Amino acid sequence: MRRGTPMRKAKTRLIAVEDTLAPVAEALRNRGYSVVELGGEDTRRAEAVVVSGQEDNVTGIQTVETRVPVISAEGRTPDEIVRDVEERLGPLGV
Repeated sequence: MRRGTPMRKAKTRLIAVEDTLAPVAEALRNRGYSVVELGGEDTRRAEAVVVSGQEDNVTGIQTVETRVPVISAEGRTPDEIVRDVEERLGPLGV
């Protein structure tokens, strides 16, 4: 690297995760993703949304139109969900 050339910062991806899915949020953070609670102020900036998939979702978030992938966590492990996020968004840092 040349002297005086700023290092390129790897792109981080912001994922909104339903608050009941703490193990999923932790798995995403461990893989380098930034995670925010679904419904919070930063949700609009998220590149994907992870929901529980349960029918009794009181937030109604699953019926809201979105232009980002909405990933259901129902019946899936945190690792399966992380793989799904990676498949839909591509690798980090690209």
